[in-house]
Amino acid sequence: MQTNFQNPVCRLEEVPQIRITWSPRTDPPGGMLCCALIPFPMASEALREDQVLLEVLQEAVQILETGQRAAIATIVSTTGSTPGKDGAKMLVREDGSTVGTVGGGCTESDIWRKCMEVISSGTPMRESFRLTAATVAETGLLCGGEFEVYIEPIGTPWVIILGGGHIAGALCEVLSTLQWRVTVIDDRSDFANSKRFPTASQVLCRPFGECLDGLEISPNACVVIATRGHQHDELALSKALESTAGYIGLIGSRGKIGAILKSLRARGAEASIAERVRAPIGIPIGSRSPEEIAISIAAELICHHRRPETRDSSGTPANLSVGETQD
Repeated sequence: MQTNFQNPVCRLEEVPQIRITWSPRTDPPGGMLCCALIPFPMASEALREDQVLLEVLQEAVQILETGQRAAIATIVSTTGSTPGKDGAKMLVREDGSTVGTVGGGCTESDIWRKCMEVISSGTPMRESFRLTAATVAETGLLCGGEFEVYIEPIGTPWVIILGGGHIAGALCEVLSTLQWRVTVIDDRSDFANSKRFPTASQVLCRPFGECLDGLEISPNACVVIATRGHQHDELALSKALESTAGYIGLIGSRGKIGAILKSLRARGAEASIAERVRAPIGIPIGSRSPEEIAISIAAELICHHRRPETRDSSGTPANLSVGETQD
């Protein structure tokens, strides 16, 4: 069937179970356009693939917007008969749940495990898979080819700074150069505003007793506590410990930090709370100015993000001797 735009032979709504594509034709003469009619099963399969791809990309955007972590596996090449086609994608979230598919079967389980490794390490990888006779017999898949998968981590680290003072301003500037997501929270409108923190992704003015309310904090989030006083630090720390943040850091001297932890335990906090708190915060570079302190904190955050093997069982960076900072 062929037609042109001026005198169509049929309309799309008259043939609902086809996909129509148009292409220039020189035959027959007159510059007419030909439409290719694709049978319904082929069209619906293509639509399903497009829908799955859209779902993967939408979830990836959600991951980025909420500061979570995930990995995307993409089939980049195939040889022979394989369960997944070139370009097929599967997103694996930090909790192990998935969106999309790379073909199913035992190879997808293997790819899922590799995705979890990539989420943990933050390092992309390429893996090749060969469907042997044993694989075919085990899974029942009528495939015997090879394919290569590229797995990449997604998820920008999210740093929540509680306190809008000089250190917060310097740290926000440093983290902006890394293109990390930064939220700054303070209970004073003069300090919690976008004019003071132009590079922050989000600035919130709210009491520290409600500082993290409504925020979807995941283990990929880091909370840095640098308020203007011990009382506010203690309140902010108590709220941070109620969250699932993978990193909680508190600025200040060892004496101040010890007093805050003692007070929290006296109010009913678990004795092990110190295991979740990195304090004093920052790596030991002899920092004194807000800018130097910000660099030392940023370095520790990078270590937490890039070198998960340095964390202890609580997720806090371990084996790093940290120097004191000023109150």
